[in-house]
Amino acid sequence: MKAIRRFTVRPVLPEPLQPLSGLARNLRWSWHTETQELFRSVDPEGWQAVAGDPVRLLGNVSAARMADLAKDRRFLRRLAAAADDLDDYLHGRRWYQSGDGGPDTTEFPAAVAYFSPEFGVTAALPQYSGGLGILAGDHLKAASDLGVPLIGVGLLYRHGYFRQSLSRDGWQQEHYPVLDPNELPLDLLREADGTPAGVSLALPGGRLLHAHIWVAQVGRVPLLMLDSDVEGNGPGARDVTDRLYGGGSEHRLLQEMLLGIGGVRAVRAYCGITGHAAPEVFHTNEGHAGFLGLERIRELGESPDKGGSGLGFDAALEAVRAGTVFTTHTPVPAGIDRFDRDLVARHFADDAELSGVPVDRVLQLGTESYPGGEPGLFNMAVMGLRLAQLANGVSRLHGAVSREMFSGLWPGFDAVEVPITSITNGVHAPTWVAPEVFRLGARQIGPGRAEDALSVGGSSRWDAVANIPDAEIWELRRSLREQLVLEVRERLRASWRQRGAGAAELGWIDGVLDPDVLTIGFARRVPSYKRLTLMLRDRRRLTELLLHPTQPIQIVVAGKAHPADDGGKRLVRELVRFADDPKVRHRLVFLPDYGMAMAKKLYPGCDVWLNNPLRPLEACGTSGMKAALNGSLNLSVLDGWWDEWYEPDFGWAIPTADGAATDEDRRDELEAAALYSLIEDRVAPRFYDRGAGGLPDRWIEMVRRTLTTLGPKVLAGRMVREYVERLYTPAAKAHRALDASAAGELADFKARVRAGWPQVAVDHVEAVDQDAGAGAAATAGLGSTLTLRVQARLGDLRPDDVEVQAVAGRVDADDAIRDAQTFPLKPSSGPDLEGRWVYEGPMALDRTGPFGYTVRVLPAHRLIPAGADMGLVALPSEAAGQEAGMLMR
Repeated sequence: MKAIRRFTVRPVLPEPLQPLSGLARNLRWSWHTETQELFRSVDPEGWQAVAGDPVRLLGNVSAARMADLAKDRRFLRRLAAAADDLDDYLHGRRWYQSGDGGPDTTEFPAAVAYFSPEFGVTAALPQYSGGLGILAGDHLKAASDLGVPLIGVGLLYRHGYFRQSLSRDGWQQEHYPVLDPNELPLDLLREADGTPAGVSLALPGGRLLHAHIWVAQVGRVPLLMLDSDVEGNGPGARDVTDRLYGGGSEHRLLQEMLLGIGGVRAVRAYCGITGHAAPEVFHTNEGHAGFLGLERIRELGESPDKGGSGLGFDAALEAVRAGTVFTTHTPVPAGIDRFDRDLVARHFADDAELSGVPVDRVLQLGTESYPGGEPGLFNMAVMGLRLAQLANGVSRLHGAVSREMFSGLWPGFDAVEVPITSITNGVHAPTWVAPEVFRLGARQIGPGRAEDALSVGGSSRWDAVANIPDAEIWELRRSLREQLVLEVRERLRASWRQRGAGAAELGWIDGVLDPDVLTIGFARRVPSYKRLTLMLRDRRRLTELLLHPTQPIQIVVAGKAHPADDGGKRLVRELVRFADDPKVRHRLVFLPDYGMAMAKKLYPGCDVWLNNPLRPLEACGTSGMKAALNGSLNLSVLDGWWDEWYEPDFGWAIPTADGAATDEDRRDELEAAALYSLIEDRVAPRFYDRGAGGLPDRWIEMVRRTLTTLGPKVLAGRMVREYVERLYTPAAKAHRALDASAAGELADFKARVRAGWPQVAVDHVEAVDQDAGAGAAATAGLGSTLTLRVQARLGDLRPDDVEVQAVAGRVDADDAIRDAQTFPLKPSSGPDLEGRWVYEGPMALDRTGPFGYTVRVLPAHRLIPAGADMGLVALPSEAAGQEAGMLMR
């Protein structure tokens, strides 16, 4: 018989056990081993049954057991110590408050709002699909460890992403369990009178979209999650937050409007209710939350009596840009959300949302107004970049790829000058480092220093690892590998049962994997560019590696394809069918339902972490970082973070064939062959090569180098410190500088410059070698100085409105300037009768070889952060530069 209504009965804890509730409802337990062990001791079997979720555990423990614990003095002492430790963690001074190793804390923002469509904080709160969400969760946890006053903002998906299983023939199947917020580590945000706090959005036709605000406490950081499954919404509106990345175009648009616009309103409600400092900086993690900028423009446009500044659209836009950071995670245009312009226009019309914001200005922000763009589409990343003064990619290579990909927004500038920097992702080590690894480090430097090394970071090396004996490192690695073997067998058995196999068919699983065999891991989402099946390119050769008589390998694979990606599902099935072959199934396994719980066993247990994407399509790829923190070595294409930090001392680089002349099929063939050769000739021999003491000395040294050199680099603590120092603090300073008056001044300046820019031109350029006399020579000596003289036409603009620069450096065969330097030129006379100004200045020749220069005119204002900010530049025509000359020596 089926219940007609479902609700949750929360446990009533005895008074001595009340602190358990606070410990369970703060997600710090998800990365704090001592707190996890405390909950495990409440009911060891129950802890296993609820997959380590303390909220569910407390709901299942019997009243008799609770009564016993309430009298257990040893348990109560442990409970008091854990509660005191959490209180100290939540209220003590941390890096952000002390300023250790960073700039003056008075410059730091009072608070930062961090928006993301998904957050992977813990498996107990399944609100993530892959790397973007795990990165966002690690960002929150690292911010908490550092004391950064961050407010996370996302959506609460009632079905999460999806759970994955396999059919008998290996086809991916999706399941969408219903999540009850009352059974999750969440609290409903309530007004002072106890009523649920909420936000509302206006929809076309006079309808409203309502949402409640749930709060997950991630250590010191509140994560606000908007939920549309509330009374007062019609069926369509209730389903807006049903699934992560589900539904059609309008469904996705409504999700992103709720995330961005509703998210800002949720932040305002939370700060008003709790007294939390209002954010000075808004960080948009990928384009999904880009509409937050429009809501902030609307806020500033309101009259002062309603709490706004009464700013017009252009001034409000400048004020919003100053305090906004935008992070892009995609290296390909296909990864960006784009909507039909008419759909967006309908949702921002006068009778819908943001009625005070002109719909034509909204559409301009997302228009692909550059060569090759599609003007009929609204691009969320383009809007995100136009609404943010500071932007970044997530690795050094990805920053370069992003500057090239979005260069059309800054016409006339070389890609290197596009104002998109990079901060390489990191991972939250306390979450991903196995307890056994942590304990080994703690024995060397003490638990407190070990905890700081993992969470706060700051040291460029972890030299204490050098003092750990080889035998201890190797024993640890074998122990972790053995744990993985047991985990794989348990999961594989459960998977085969789901596929319809009976117990009598599964005896072979007891022989799957060997704790003494070189173990390679590969786990990630399954878009085609990650090449799940590259390892299958030559199945005969792979089989020989798996079954090698003296140096065998074994491979553990996991991954989910998007429910709508049949191509990805075919790749999964291809891999599964190979893994089902009785000849190799003890050496290669595919585990369905890849998620955080599986990953925390998989990363530590693998000796080698494999990554073979199509370069340069991996923005960062943090799974290899998590493996490295546990002493696993990376075997990867030089893409994402590995391109930046690879050294042969601690891993291997798979050669790539990414030339334009190589077709995709041929490229896969070449790179697969290179992968097989690396494993056969270098990886496996090093693992099995034993020294005089019976240990693989050279392998252990690579593990040691991985930990000492890579360990400090891959930390989320390092990443968040970089965000604070390089992006959040400059954004906060710009936000403070751009009050209503300054915002109006800057908006007026930009309007005047844009109107007058068609008249700006470089009419004439000439150079004088000060050592050789008048006239530009074809050659000049190193150390000599040229005087440049430029005639520039400014039209209605003034010299104070512009900067005239010489740009010089070595040139390639196409006369493109490389490693450019800029030299400012100053006005020396003008205007003449034709409105031309003469600019002059010296240019030192400080390098030999082919050398070239040009000149350009840029807008200039004290509140513009970079020369490319407005995307305007005037360059010489070919005729204007005829006397400029090329200098060679």
